[in-house]
Amino acid sequence: MIGIRAARPEDAAAIAAIYAPHVLTGTASFEIEAPDTRAMRNRMAASDGLYPWIVATNGDEEGGVIAYAFASRFRDRPAYRYVVETSIYVAGTVQRHGAGRLLYEALIDTLRAQGFTQAIGVITLPNEGSISLHEAIGFRRAGVYREVGYKNGQWIDVGFWQRELNDATVPPVEPKLFSDVGVVRI
Repeated sequence: MIGIRAARPEDAAAIAAIYAPHVLTGTASFEIEAPDTRAMRNRMAASDGLYPWIVATNGDEEGGVIAYAFASRFRDRPAYRYVVETSIYVAGTVQRHGAGRLLYEALIDTLRAQGFTQAIGVITLPNEGSISLHEAIGFRRAGVYREVGYKNGQWIDVGFWQRELNDATVPPVEPKLFSDVGVVRI
């Protein structure tokens, strides 16, 4: 059984440990140095109660963290405040066992409940596993930036996948705080 819950500050060490291999040996992240527990805790706190950080745990909700997903500001300009960029990282030992999909679905349901209109998934290419996950939960390919990242001795393309969350109304409705909505699972 996989538990899904809001991330807590004490999860920062597990989240940093899941992320580190993606930074140090992979190309899924363009960071070069893996953030430590403190840095990850600061990133979580920087969401200011608006952007969700959610974890999947093994067993019940109190089990060990095996994956995490979060949303962040898509762009800095105020006009973009209704759109989020999403990210998900799954521990290598549990990849392709369903935790990522359950977690990502909970993130999408939560973002919809908050009132965001669009989610943008940013994927370094090639990455068939991430593409499959995004498309399985309703993302569509929106475009590719060619050779925009240089890491591990190679130029890397970055793809953008987009998913509608809510209708774009006029005037738009301000998104609700994650701290007011909590994790939503439909």
